[in-house]
Amino acid sequence: MTALSVRSIFCRDCFTPVRSGGRRCPGCGSPRLLDHPEAALLSIAHIDCDAFYASIEKRDRPELADKPLIIGGGRRGVVSTACYIARTRGVRSAMPMFKALKLCPDAVVLRPDMAKYVGVARSIRVLMGEITPLVEPLSIDEAFLDLSGTEALHREPSSMTLARLAKRIETELGITVSIGLSHNKFLAKIASDLGKPRGFSVIGRSETTTFLEARPISLIWGVGQAMEQKLARDGLRRIGQLQSMEETDLMKRYGDTGRRLWRLSRGIDDRPVNPRSEAKSISAETTFNTDIASLDELTPILRDLSEKVATRLKKTDLAASTIVLKLKTADFRLRTRNRKLSDPTRLADRIFAAGRALLKKETDGTRFRLIGIGCADFSAAASADPIDLVDQGALKRAKAEAALDRLRGKFGDSAIETGITFKNLERRRGSKTPVDGDPKSPSNIKPN
Repeated sequence: MTALSVRSIFCRDCFTPVRSGGRRCPGCGSPRLLDHPEAALLSIAHIDCDAFYASIEKRDRPELADKPLIIGGGRRGVVSTACYIARTRGVRSAMPMFKALKLCPDAVVLRPDMAKYVGVARSIRVLMGEITPLVEPLSIDEAFLDLSGTEALHREPSSMTLARLAKRIETELGITVSIGLSHNKFLAKIASDLGKPRGFSVIGRSETTTFLEARPISLIWGVGQAMEQKLARDGLRRIGQLQSMEETDLMKRYGDTGRRLWRLSRGIDDRPVNPRSEAKSISAETTFNTDIASLDELTPILRDLSEKVATRLKKTDLAASTIVLKLKTADFRLRTRNRKLSDPTRLADRIFAAGRALLKKETDGTRFRLIGIGCADFSAAASADPIDLVDQGALKRAKAEAALDRLRGKFGDSAIETGITFKNLERRRGSKTPVDGDPKSPSNIKPN
């Protein structure tokens, strides 16, 4: 069966079949037609929500519909998400807030409401799960889907099923998504970026190498700024140049990265969609409105973040063997320090102890604008925190933490504070540094 023999053209708004050559849907008049010779033969998709946080806030606040909107922290924080109006002014995710507000001074700035965003994300995952069990989340607002074999179940090509899903998300949840459809994950993710917002782009097998040929090497997964510069120094800037090279030559130059460059430059990616894909790290961080150098001031903040990380570990039934401290200096230099634990943990007490030991070595008078604590190297929760015969107080602290968890589970996370985090709370209440210039919110801490 050839691609042309099963070519399916339809309207993405009302799903009416459309004859080849048509520019608008004969049913509803929409110009949003999906017309690709291989669309009915492909089954690997990447779905990406359009300006996710900002879209949810605009849904809930219709008065913001035609205004530039930035979701992020105070002036010293970073942009979490910017709506498409703000993006036309040059605002981008991860941009420092002061730069974003310089580019778009009339923007409305809102703090992230993560509880609300997680709720919407879960609703989207439920809808995804209704069309295929093979859903691999990448982050809160994007996921891979494998619809192989679902055509008989849904009695239509995967492309039509995906278009119906996008319509359901828009109708039922009030936000939009963009879809990329191809024959592997690498190309599906690229495709989802091509037509944002409300896009649906397809990259077929037959066009893979020609599609990639003229694209910049930075499009390849894993090629960051440093690698891009290294390749550029070697005269390699376009994917087509990699396609003309031998795999052995690329491996001699760049090792295992060379093999990956050779494969992905040709659109070769055999990674399956894995619905049980494990998280690589869990972390929490915060940026300050004024820089902090004192260990005494940083310690309660670190404890608070450690408790957040421990809570996430417990909710995901994981334990971690590596603790990672993250610091950003006043001049934006990033420091990361790691400590390997003797046994996996999911306790805030052990995460904090390891983090504080690392922090002590860094508090040499340097002023910091950000601190974070995270963990990696996960294992099952059952392997966590064996009884320590040397540290006689470990079991008592573990029981105390379990009691705190039960109280917080019953009355809420802020129902009870430890001595250290209570000092942090008091310090925040007593601070005279306002958040976002609001004198009613005196705090030096703002979550990213």
